[in-house]
Amino acid sequence: MLNQLENMTTKREKRMNYTLYIGNKNYSTWSMRPWVVMKHFQIDFTEHLVRFDSFAPDSVFKQTILPLNPYGTVPVLTDDDLIVSDSLAICEYLAEQHPELALWPQDYKARARARSIVAKMHNGYNHIRRHLPMNIEAVLPEIGQIILRDFPAVKQEIDFLDQHLSSFLAVSEGPFLFGKFSIADAFYAPMCLRLKGFQIHTSAILTNYINALCANEAVAAWIAQALEEKDFIAMDEPYRIKR
Repeated sequence: MLNQLENMTTKREKRMNYTLYIGNKNYSTWSMRPWVVMKHFQIDFTEHLVRFDSFAPDSVFKQTILPLNPYGTVPVLTDDDLIVSDSLAICEYLAEQHPELALWPQDYKARARARSIVAKMHNGYNHIRRHLPMNIEAVLPEIGQIILRDFPAVKQEIDFLDQHLSSFLAVSEGPFLFGKFSIADAFYAPMCLRLKGFQIHTSAILTNYINALCANEAVAAWIAQALEEKDFIAMDEPYRIKR
């Protein structure tokens, strides 16, 4: 059985030719998720960064992405002639192609719970997303306090997020949501960076988790490369007129 798995893995490695199309690391939360997964689990890929200029139909960004993805969004993963769009679809594809890496928790109950909280992340927290955009380079504590004051729905979502993640972290046998780093942690990393950038107060258990995420080698690499970009994309900067 072990030999069969090794043979399958060898064949998979030989035939896979991954390219991951992403947007600016400073702003692109959805790009960050599969990138971090691939880096953490040492899945080889070629990175193709398509910088945001605008989302107009004639923009360089749209003209580059639309031939690959009819939705005109990043991330996009190509594997030879296969094109996979959407961060969750990409991560699920990678998990299927690399079962030996355990991108999801190995225990079936933990795996089901991990998929549930990722689904919530994938399709929820709309107020946080709208009012607290990820901007790794910026530190905006005063803006964070104004948002909490003026938009109670944001505070409600943050309180729920804190309680929800803390319930998993309290019983975790490691620093991450399900002990070892998994797709679930990659999905919550951009949300945690939002809270860090706007200096939103969180519980001690969530603060420790945010620190553990930032210390993760793959997450730290993304952050470092985001800080090197030094782009200022006006459409992604609702609270500043310059760096």
